[in-house]
Amino acid sequence: MEKLIPVINKLQDVFHTVGQDAIQLPQIVVVGTQSSGKSSVLENIVGKDFLPRGSGIVTRRPLILQLVHVREDTEGVWGWAKFLHTGDKVHYDFDAVRNEIAQETDKLAGQNKGISSNPIRLTVYSPHVLDLTLVDLPGITKVPVGDQPEDIEEQLRTIVLEYISNPNSIILSVTAANTDLATSEALKLAREVDPEGDRTLAVCTKLDLMDKGTNANDLLNGKVIPVKLGIVGLVNRSQLDITNNKPIEEALKSEEEFLRKNYPKLAVRNGTTYLAKTLNKLLMQHIRACLPELRTRVNSLLSKNQQVLSSLGGPVENKGSALLQVIISFSTAYTQTIDGTSQNIETGRVAGGARICFIFHRTFSTALENIKPLHGLSHTDILHAITNATGPRSALFVPEMAFELLVKKQINLLLQPSLQCVELVYEEMQRIMQHTAQHLKELQQFPILREQVVQVVNMLLKERLPVANAMVENLIAIELAYINTNHPDFVGGTRAAYESMARRMSQFQRSRPVITEEPNPTAPSSELVPKETPSFWSSFLPSGAANSSVQKSLSKADVSSSSSEVDKKTKTESDNHFHRHQGRQQFDCELIESLIKSYFVIVKKNIHDSIPKAVMHCLVNYVKEKLQSELVSQLYKSDQYEELMQESEETKERRGETSEMLKALQKASDILSEIRDLQFGSSVLNKS
Repeated sequence: MEKLIPVINKLQDVFHTVGQDAIQLPQIVVVGTQSSGKSSVLENIVGKDFLPRGSGIVTRRPLILQLVHVREDTEGVWGWAKFLHTGDKVHYDFDAVRNEIAQETDKLAGQNKGISSNPIRLTVYSPHVLDLTLVDLPGITKVPVGDQPEDIEEQLRTIVLEYISNPNSIILSVTAANTDLATSEALKLAREVDPEGDRTLAVCTKLDLMDKGTNANDLLNGKVIPVKLGIVGLVNRSQLDITNNKPIEEALKSEEEFLRKNYPKLAVRNGTTYLAKTLNKLLMQHIRACLPELRTRVNSLLSKNQQVLSSLGGPVENKGSALLQVIISFSTAYTQTIDGTSQNIETGRVAGGARICFIFHRTFSTALENIKPLHGLSHTDILHAITNATGPRSALFVPEMAFELLVKKQINLLLQPSLQCVELVYEEMQRIMQHTAQHLKELQQFPILREQVVQVVNMLLKERLPVANAMVENLIAIELAYINTNHPDFVGGTRAAYESMARRMSQFQRSRPVITEEPNPTAPSSELVPKETPSFWSSFLPSGAANSSVQKSLSKADVSSSSSEVDKKTKTESDNHFHRHQGRQQFDCELIESLIKSYFVIVKKNIHDSIPKAVMHCLVNYVKEKLQSELVSQLYKSDQYEELMQESEETKERRGETSEMLKALQKASDILSEIRDLQFGSSVLNKS
């Protein structure tokens, strides 16, 4: 299993080319404040001076440091280093390594203390190192210097959290022993993402700089800050040692002597050598625990990116054939959406052909039902129409012209909802076009072609909209052209009059006073007749009967009545005439209303049935049948192939990125297969 860390290093190199966040790899992240001794810890672990030195913030870009243990096969060579950005160039001089780091930092972060989140990748090969992967992050600071922005603290915090939030990372929190660990910014950030401390290892540097009379026994024993992975104490080289170029080997010996002298019981569990071995062991265990999740993640990304690449399509060679295929695909998808057989049926709303059906049988039907036969007509309007239709002569019967005039006015009310029905279907067909153009993967590849397809379909729909509107207007005009009073469902004038008379008679019978006085059997039969006939019904009796009734009334009067009695009789006759006239008007009005209601229901049924048929014929079915031929005639031209089949830069870029990601994921899958083979081989050896 010693090969696990180099394999993870390979994965890091693979994913560096396609983005660091593509997959979360196991690694050790070094976090600490400025001057906490991070650089000295890393150099002690490596055994070489290779990091830039100076005052203030020195590490201004993340440094991903891969340590690879190799066999000692070259005399006099301690080891060598390679940067990923320099390819196969080998550095044997670690002073050159330091200069390269400084130059690469200045390229992106500037020369005046700026920072960048783009990492530098360095691999050190040596027989004197253990297999490790470390990420050295910029030191946490609070006060901006030089040209650093005012929010430098927030920027540094963001970079640190980006790395330590990776659940597969081990956090190496570095804090100086001569400071209060309770206020350590490194431990505070580590606790934010790892509150239980399951993947945090604390390093306490500068043990030799603690105040005289104090020691770090409680701290190193975990009694001050409990950390599950432990706390390791170190002794760093002083600035004087660095200035005098004190070799790291001697510094490590001095560290060992200091620990034995001051912390004899804890010496074996502290120091740089112990830290390197602990990190190596922790990283291998962590990698082993993360392997199943890594394999699952890589396989999932492989499948996802293959689907993305498939949806983007490949470069087009035969543009004419590809153009025709796209046109056919769009026409088929558009028609299937209307017919309800599309593979991409919407689930968030009623759409397509179902929406058109909803417009016909719910929206349009409701609009028609809301229009009542006498909508907008008052009794005064009806009486005026009747009066105006008689001309200079008094009419013996209700004039038919008044009925036609009024019923045509009501039929015209059906035009607006019918035209609105056409407009709603037109809008839905436009929406179907937009939806199909946006979701058809063949069109996503060619934005110019997509725009042209949308334009052609829009033109076709706009051409058919006036035709459908004209058909609807003609259907209404047809109903207005001839009022068919012989329609079998029409109530008719005679029947309407009879029903009105029967209704009036029924009302009259209910309103007559009850006679309680018993009739005189000796009285003549004429006395059984009511003394006064209601004036309304008198207007419908024969004129002779009315006159005889009046004469009988007059014969019973005294010839010598006074002039006041004569005036009273005259006034009564005048009132009777007025009531008869008023009753006649009411009867005529009710008769016209009954006729209008009957005929309007017939017309409304016709319109309810014929408008959807007209819209389907003139708009929906026509567009379905002519869409493909229209697209071919407008777009399938040899001189337009190059322009229409031109891919967008975004599509080309996404295809390139996805292809690179697929290559990286395939390499990662192969690398993880190596680990599986190693595990299988080791298990076989253990069994044997």
